[in-house]
Amino acid sequence: MDEKWALDPTEDGGARLVALGRDGLPEGPVAHEPDLAAAVRSRPDVGRWVWRSTADVYPRLLAAGVRVERCYDIEVAELLLLGHEGRLGEPRSAAAAWARLHHLPVPADPPARAAEPGRQSPLFEPSSGTALPLEALVEVYVEQQRRHEKAEHAGRMRLLTASESAGMLVAAEMNRAGLPWRADVHRALLHELLGERYAGGGEPRRLAELADEVSAAFGRRVRPDLPADVIKAFAEAGIRLTSTRRWALEEIDHPAVAPLVAYKKLYRIWTAHGWSWLHDWVRDGRFRPEYTPGGTVSGRWTTNGGGALQIPKVIRQAVVADAGWRLVVADADQMEPRVLAAISRDPGLMEVAGHDGDLYTSLSDRAFSGDRDHAKLALLGAIYGQTSGDGLKNLAALRRRFPRAVAYVDDAAKAGEEGRLVRTWLGRTSPPAAGADDDGEAGLPQEGGAELPSPGGDFTPGYASSNARARGRFTRNFVVQGSAADWALLLLAALRQELATAGMRAELVFFQHDEVIVHCPEAEAPQVVEAIRTAGELAGRIAFGQTPVRFPFTTAVVERYSEAK
Repeated sequence: MDEKWALDPTEDGGARLVALGRDGLPEGPVAHEPDLAAAVRSRPDVGRWVWRSTADVYPRLLAAGVRVERCYDIEVAELLLLGHEGRLGEPRSAAAAWARLHHLPVPADPPARAAEPGRQSPLFEPSSGTALPLEALVEVYVEQQRRHEKAEHAGRMRLLTASESAGMLVAAEMNRAGLPWRADVHRALLHELLGERYAGGGEPRRLAELADEVSAAFGRRVRPDLPADVIKAFAEAGIRLTSTRRWALEEIDHPAVAPLVAYKKLYRIWTAHGWSWLHDWVRDGRFRPEYTPGGTVSGRWTTNGGGALQIPKVIRQAVVADAGWRLVVADADQMEPRVLAAISRDPGLMEVAGHDGDLYTSLSDRAFSGDRDHAKLALLGAIYGQTSGDGLKNLAALRRRFPRAVAYVDDAAKAGEEGRLVRTWLGRTSPPAAGADDDGEAGLPQEGGAELPSPGGDFTPGYASSNARARGRFTRNFVVQGSAADWALLLLAALRQELATAGMRAELVFFQHDEVIVHCPEAEAPQVVEAIRTAGELAGRIAFGQTPVRFPFTTAVVERYSEAK
């Protein structure tokens, strides 16, 4: 399984392919095969396929029942390399890379394709990028190998490209498998929460009732779905608001607050996961989101429509395992603080993170007189940039006890403020201009809930800000959040391999940030739990080397996703 071949699909459903040597150059003639899937299936000894785009090639293979072990995605590599070279935002297609190599005009990347509800795969779509001859693809691949060698840490950069390519395979496989979804349960939930649907697509009964309550509280008709109208109504009542977010509303003493907060919560369910969503996105008992690995600067995944990464807890009741099967839901415990320990090499923090128990309790025993809350605020404040008020006092205590860890994020913040490139442990790079506007959403992770983004959020390539302090807050968190994303990619690759090697029927069906879901026969659940544990520890060793840091999981074996939390 050590052979490496370059492959390029042809428009007639076939493929052109050639064996590659250790130097990446062709070994032998180019082969022409009439059937893409047959070409891959007939070469079981190929350990890695080099192709232009996994999103373009792999769904076709999966549709034909062909699964590959590893791949090298040229366009994924180009994006990572451009970022590392401080050129993020330049066209990343294989055609653009070839044009740059030959000093020719560089074509723009094709426009992003809009989300298509219920989309299964791009099997019957035209290629998403400008076609290149196989020989040109190989040229780009060879040049990319040279550029990897020039990276600040070449070995880590190669690992990042390999893991991001593996993530693309996982994304395609999860789309193919789909998340088990009971449409009948979903409809019952919507009826219970929202009431009857009115003809013409208007608001359901419960929303209409809450809207009437809001209007009655103000003494005039108010549209609760329009923030400007709500702010104006409060202003007329002598209350100044700059935001209609729940935290701002709950600080106000006014009879409109309770129905307004209830309305906002139900309105989001109706618009984001209501009857229209169910009709568009769930087919044959499966929700198949289209994942975009590395969809943000930090490496966190996004989805192209469907809201897969923001499923409300109440709607998770509709995520139900098949009869005789179970969902194994695994959350990485306090992942980002553990990652900070690994990348900073702070001896004290590595010791704290070297146990499977609650990290904040262990931290509080060593530096905060047993006060877990202060310990948590101090560590998350260092990562997320909460460095004023009590946060500053807590940070000072943290700095005395764990100087290397705090210095690591301080240095990243300073680099961001100065407009320098900042990298994750494996080499994913934040552009100099990444940052946040003053009104960006700020906050710390909430206990028992999803982690919030760093102040200002998580940004897509090309986002610019002149606010140096905001850039510093972003890069302070970027080195940790991005390195956590690096680890998560290796987790997925290792778990995928563990499941395949064991010959289980289990399938990876969901991933977001620090959580994975595996759908498996009930009898395989204990083996899956162990596979997740093994994969997490292996990912830690591969990503960060031999450190005392542990990466434990809280794992639940359930019939419904909602039962896991």
